[in-house]
Amino acid sequence: MAKEWILNSAMNRFQLNFKRNVGPTSESIRKCSPKDIDEWRKYYFSNVKSEEHLIELGKKLYIKITEVIQSEVSEVTEQDCINYMINLVIDRTYDGYVTEIQTVYGQLQNLLNVKIEPAPDEWDRLFNVDFFIKVSERFIGIQIKPISFGNSSQLPEVFKEKEIQEETHKQFTEQFGGKVFYIFSIKNGDKKAIYNMEVVEEIADEIKRLENR
Repeated sequence: MAKEWILNSAMNRFQLNFKRNVGPTSESIRKCSPKDIDEWRKYYFSNVKSEEHLIELGKKLYIKITEVIQSEVSEVTEQDCINYMINLVIDRTYDGYVTEIQTVYGQLQNLLNVKIEPAPDEWDRLFNVDFFIKVSERFIGIQIKPISFGNSSQLPEVFKEKEIQEETHKQFTEQFGGKVFYIFSIKNGDKKAIYNMEVVEEIADEIKRLENR
């Protein structure tokens, strides 16, 4: 599509999608850990860049196109540019994040050979649980946390968050019988992988414990 190519080419050429313009999107969405795109949108506009800022980038993108690539702008509108910037920063970052989560939980499901299901919204709010494994009439909780390998500044924050959530995880265990496990995911080349592989055996042991109760 010519319009998409023009928008993408101009944006990359003038670096409007660089970190200094749109902020650290990958790092920010992991910190936010959104359950849906609306939560990510609210977080981004409140903590990273404002909606007005993205609109201004869209307008700047429009100016660059009309000034530099005049022969190819007949079908491009200012709103096209605004929509493209918002779609790139919000929608596509979120889609990439969801893919990462699903890839890791799929690996875990294959390793354990059990069904892993998304947790109800209520469990996410009350117990900080993303997924669950049902064992008889009891449940094991799982929370997946993407981290950047080698990002030493991020790890203390991740473990601090884990400590804060320990109380809600204890409440989950008291109510549903099973423990809650943290899964840390990292990018390994072009693929996502489980960072703390030892947790797989720990979950398997918990499944056996609940089966024998």
